Amino acid sequence: MKVIGKIIKGLLAVAFIMIVCVSGIFIYKGYNMYKNAIEEVSIEDKVNEIRAKENYTKIEELPEIYLEAIISVEDHRFYEHWGVDVLATLRAAYNDIRAMSFVEGGSTITQQLAKNLYFTQEKKVERKVAEVFMAVALEKEYSKKYILELYVNSIYFGNNYYCVRDASMGYFGKEPGKMTEYESTLLAGIPNAPSVYALTANPDLAAQRQRQVLEKMIKYKYLTSEEAEKTIRVDLEDGFMNQQFYDAMEESPVIAAVKDF
Repeated sequence: MKVIGKIIKGLLAVAFIMIVCVSGIFIYKGYNMYKNAIEEVSIEDKVNEIRAKENYTKIEELPEIYLEAIISVEDHRFYEHWGVDVLATLRAAYNDIRAMSFVEGGSTITQQLAKNLYFTQEKKVERKVAEVFMAVALEKEYSKKYILELYVNSIYFGNNYYCVRDASMGYFGKEPGKMTEYESTLLAGIPNAPSVYALTANPDLAAQRQRQVLEKMIKYKYLTSEEAEKTIRVDLEDGFMNQQFYDAMEESPVIAAVKDF
C-alpha cells in the first residue's frame, strides 16, 4: 500500500508540474500577443477610432434600462471586478473541461471590449490570456462608465449592425435614446449570439432571449416581477409585443419565485 501511495503521489506531482508548465507557456504566448497588439496600435488610438464613428452614442443618451439589461445579462459583477470576473472564469473553465470543448464563456464586458478592439473570435487559450491582459489595461486607463459606453458602440447586433445606434435605427427606426423598455431589453439580448437572435432572422428566439434578460434583471434587483410584466403588457397593448413571449414569461420559474416571495 505504501508503494502504491508513493506512486500516486509521484503521478500527482508530475501532473501538477505539467499543468504549471503548460499554463506558463499559454501565459507567455498570451502576454506576447497582448504586447504585440498594443505596440502595433495603442489602446488610445483604438478607442479614438470608435469615438470617431459618425454613429457613436454617448452613454448619457441611452435608456437606463438598456444599460441595466446589458449588465444583468452580460456581466452582473461589472462594477465589482477589475476587468476579469474570477468566479465566472473558473466556472466557465470547469464546464469547458467537463465538456472537453469551449462550451461556456466567462468574459466580462471589459474582456469583450478588448476582443472587439484587438482580437478575433478564434477560441484559443493564448487569445483568452491576451484578452485578460488587455482588459486589465483598459480598466487602468478608463472608468467603468466609459468602458460600458465603448462596449455598446463596438458590439455586433446581427444584420450588419455594429453598434447600438445602428441596431436601434435598423430594428426599430428610432434613435437609441427613444427605445421603449421592451425594445431596450429585447436589444440587450442580441449580442450573445447575433446570428441566432437577430430580429430579422429569428424573432421568436429573440423573444425567448429577452425573457432570459428580464429574468436576470429580476434576479439582480434591477426590476421587480411586476415591472417586467408591465413592460410586456405595455407593448402588447401597443401591438408590438407578441403573445407567445408574454405566455412564456408567465411560465418563467424566476418570475414565479419572485411573485411567491
